Amino acid sequence: MSEPKQVVIVEIPYASGVVHLRYGRYLSADGRRWVRHGPYQEFYEDGTVASAGQYEDGLAQGHWRDYHENGQLAAEGYFVDGAEDGVWQFWTAKGKEEETVIYRDGVEIES
Repeated sequence: MSEPKQVVIVEIPYASGVVHLRYGRYLSADGRRWVRHGPYQEFYEDGTVASAGQYEDGLAQGHWRDYHENGQLAAEGYFVDGAEDGVWQFWTAKGKEEETVIYRDGVEIES
């Protein structure tokens, strides 16, 4: 049985000191690299959320949302093992529905 992962939350700032990225990570078993794991958030420099989702053992997983700088939802969909999968919806910065795209294993199969 392997030891439980010790996940730590890190914050990577812009040059201004404002948080740019916040995510969980753990050190790989061989101690050579950090692996993203847990909640992930990216921010615009004004503090508005740019992207939010989840990582599992280094791969984007589950429900993700991206936002325009004005806070309006820009895209929403799901990742499975690091690749877009299923329906992704996209909107303009004014909230108008732009397009719907269907992915399977990261490949666009219908729009």
